[in-house]
Amino acid sequence: MHFGYWTPVYGGFLRNIGDEGMPATWDYIKRVSVEADRLGYHTTLVPELYLNDRKGVEAPSLEAWSLSSAILAVTERLRVMTAVRPGFHLPTVIAKTSATISDIAGPDRFALNLVAAWWAEEARQYGGAFAAHDDRYEQAREFVEVVKGLWSRTPFDYDGSYYSVDGAVLSPKPVTAPPIFAGGESEAGREAIAGFADSYVLHGGTVDEVRAKVADLDERRLRRHGEGFAEFGMAAYVIVRDTEREAKRELERITTVDPASPGYASFEEFRANSRLDIELSKREYSVGTRGLRPNLVGTAEQVAERIRAYQDAGITLLLIQSSPLHEELERIAEQVFPLVPANTPALV
Repeated sequence: MHFGYWTPVYGGFLRNIGDEGMPATWDYIKRVSVEADRLGYHTTLVPELYLNDRKGVEAPSLEAWSLSSAILAVTERLRVMTAVRPGFHLPTVIAKTSATISDIAGPDRFALNLVAAWWAEEARQYGGAFAAHDDRYEQAREFVEVVKGLWSRTPFDYDGSYYSVDGAVLSPKPVTAPPIFAGGESEAGREAIAGFADSYVLHGGTVDEVRAKVADLDERRLRRHGEGFAEFGMAAYVIVRDTEREAKRELERITTVDPASPGYASFEEFRANSRLDIELSKREYSVGTRGLRPNLVGTAEQVAERIRAYQDAGITLLLIQSSPLHEELERIAEQVFPLVPANTPALV
């Protein structure tokens, strides 16, 4: 099990709480990144959103790719997993950008997270392509084929339904091709990802739900490639307190649902434009990515016991959300890390 975290590009994680003391600024992201690197966190996921889906579309948020380069430049061991959505980028340009970022990062410190966009309003405002649900995964497959092709050979040609490349040259190429993560729950999404991704990222789920998904996805990839996924990551919101009562009090504070909150509309659009395998509750809306479903809430001992259960179910990378992040990452590292012996503190 490796421990990672979400970079708070949107000024926090909570839809029902306005000011979390986590401003959407480079100064704050730098502070968290340097601290996480020192504490031994393995990976940070940098979400790519041009509008703020947590605090409302008019709230500030940061851009993923420039932020990723900056994080890598001020850290030494932390791996940066940058989200990329095919509807907003040319794969040829992402292949080039990724090669340069890999050089900044050094060996094994950069990864991509392919995301099929779900937010139609964001695509409208920023000119992104927003295809039908299943078509977005077909587009993602072609996107990855172009990126990997440019990383591996020159000149590169490609003729697909979404992309066409004629004799493209990419130099220098990454010394090691960055791993590609992806996540999706529909039948079309799972089948496509088993074909084009190296590793899989799940929204939060119960241990039984996660165990079933890991087995299903590994079987699909085994059928396609002769081996399972290299890593399984899972999003989870974590609350660690000295007593279970204190942890539950904090949980109650952050999950008091306000349908008038600025982020509620984006939550409803996410539900409308995604094909999820379970129904989201209003309570789960509070933090996004179903981060509360794993129930990593309680004392350090209780949380560590549940994390070990997810490790047994096949999760290898826990992508933490918590608030305020600069305080909670330190608390989790000090109190939970020692209780999960298989955790490797950082890439070496």
